[in-house]
Amino acid sequence: MNAQLSQRAIEALASAPLDVQKAFIKQLRFLIRDLRHPGLHAKKFDESDALWQGRVTQDWRFYFRVVGDTYHIENIRSHSK
Repeated sequence: MNAQLSQRAIEALASAPLDVQKAFIKQLRFLIRDLRHPGLHAKKFDESDALWQGRVTQDWRFYFRVVGDTYHIENIRSHSK
């Protein structure tokens, strides 16, 4: 599988704290290898929109779509509890 970041995701990642940036890169590697990796906690976020959610850290999430053999990363943001 491949991954492609939207402009919105790139901007969100650039403005995120350095530890979140590093964690996202690690999680992205897990995603490319195995969507079911337990550290990702990947799940469908919006069934009607085919949007998935994955964990970056305890407080941050990333949102993506699966299109063919590519994960389209739509956004990265803090996760309110």
